[in-house]
Amino acid sequence: MIDHVGLSVSDLERSKAFYADALAPLGFSLLMELPSSVTGSVPFAGFGVAPKPEFWLSEGVPGAPVHVAFRARDRATVDAFHRAALAAGGVDNGAPGLRAHYHPHYYGAFVRDPDGHNIEVVCHAPG
Repeated sequence: MIDHVGLSVSDLERSKAFYADALAPLGFSLLMELPSSVTGSVPFAGFGVAPKPEFWLSEGVPGAPVHVAFRARDRATVDAFHRAALAAGGVDNGAPGLRAHYHPHYYGAFVRDPDGHNIEVVCHAPG
């Protein structure tokens, strides 16, 4: 089980705005911000469903793009994520749809965030 995931991003303010919009359909919001004076290094922003951040951003130099997949409760939420992420400036990397090569009910959508990270939202439930 994953407790939390973190990404290094080139522009924390831009990425906070992108993820606030893109992850809203999942019920995620910006829950915590930690300035450099607290972390001892760079600022951090934590997103999740209250009360605990599960997805962290830190300002820095992004490495090779990574893949992060968030679980959705239904296919409509996958669709809503895709629309919200594109409206927030994401780049389509796979429209919502079945990916039966993973399993018969795998319904996912993919976008590239402002730093090129491949962000997916997936629903594993039937129809």
